[in-house]
Amino acid sequence: MNDGRHSLVTVGQNIRTLRIRYGWSLRDAARRLDISTSALSKIETGVTDVNLSRLEQIAAVFGVNLIQLWELDFEDAAVRETNLNAARKKVSELELEVTTFQRKVILLYEKLRQQTSNLQPAHS
Repeated sequence: MNDGRHSLVTVGQNIRTLRIRYGWSLRDAARRLDISTSALSKIETGVTDVNLSRLEQIAAVFGVNLIQLWELDFEDAAVRETNLNAARKKVSELELEVTTFQRKVILLYEKLRQQTSNLQPAHS
């Protein structure tokens, strides 16, 4: 669902996430925004439409810009970062393993070449 309602729910969830990250209760945040607790609750749940000036006010209170407010996704970002670090570590380990195997292949090839040349009769 990519309609406007879904976007408002997403923004509302982002606002709630920011509020919780700041350690503010619904009442604390509503007071800072100079709106009622129920109005903020409806914004957070996507029940009510919110105009651009209100979104700008909310973004300013939380110290983010409108785009960050719209696209904020703390949990997914943290999970992605953790996964990325784990993937980097695994790639590094695999690169080392590949290098080790390449060395072994080269050594075996050289050994095989030596043995093959030792088996061939000398030309007179």
